[in-house]
Amino acid sequence: MPQHHLHKQNLSIERRLGDAVRARLPDPFGELVMFVFKQAWACLFGGLLLAIIITTKLAWNPDWAFQRYDFLFLFAIATQALFLRLKLETWEEARVILLFHLTGTAMEWFKVHAGSWGYPEPGLFKLMGVPLFSGFMYASVGSYIARVIRIFSMRFAPYPPLWMTMLLAVAIYVNFFAHHFLPDIRLGLFAATLILYARTRVWFINTEHPRWMPMPLAALLSSFALWLAENVGTATGTWLYSGQIPSKTVSLAKLGSWYLLLYVAFVTVTVVSRAALSPKRLTATEIRARPKNPAPTPQRPKD
Repeated sequence: MPQHHLHKQNLSIERRLGDAVRARLPDPFGELVMFVFKQAWACLFGGLLLAIIITTKLAWNPDWAFQRYDFLFLFAIATQALFLRLKLETWEEARVILLFHLTGTAMEWFKVHAGSWGYPEPGLFKLMGVPLFSGFMYASVGSYIARVIRIFSMRFAPYPPLWMTMLLAVAIYVNFFAHHFLPDIRLGLFAATLILYARTRVWFINTEHPRWMPMPLAALLSSFALWLAENVGTATGTWLYSGQIPSKTVSLAKLGSWYLLLYVAFVTVTVVSRAALSPKRLTATEIRARPKNPAPTPQRPKD
């Protein structure tokens, strides 16, 4: 099946839902509702995982032969397969999700053995103390980034040279491991994200008019949403940080960790697909003239 035709099928459900919402709501209220609706649609995978985590916590009986962690793992696999079957995600996006799944699982193994956090419940699908569903929680972040870029027809401009962004992403990822043995350089990494991405605008089209926000601000807002999701995970006892009790709020320091990890996730997306990146500054007119939701064919912009 041609890629362009496949992509049109991928967008059919999203466009029908969006048209239905716009037809029933006046501006500017419709603009706000559409933004929230699109964001919720973009994080559908992560939202379903959070919903099943809460549901199983409320309904699961620890005396059952089948463990809760194992159910979460099978649910995540089935959901991912369903997304591909219904073309809610493209295969390009699936490759991004797989890559982030692997890097996230590697971090989980290290952090659990370092005592940063743990998974208190038993499970068959548990390797080196880490339940295999945990990788899908990282994958849901990659899923969100890949989907939100497509759903909002995003452009990132002017985007820094790729080698610089990849070097920063590697430094952030390595620091998550190295700070257990070496000085923590996260303050320097925070500064590096601001320096490198200060000029980068995240252009997006919510309904008709192109809008933008600075990329560091977009990362901060996204990290706050992930911090809230972390609180859901710990409140249900699905995982716990060292010394934390389920009723205790996750430290705001974790918000900073997610802020940095989002840059790793975004650069991971660019390894597979770079169609949304532009090395030069763009104007609203140029964004408006660009076809909405172009096929996500991998491209390599000039550094």
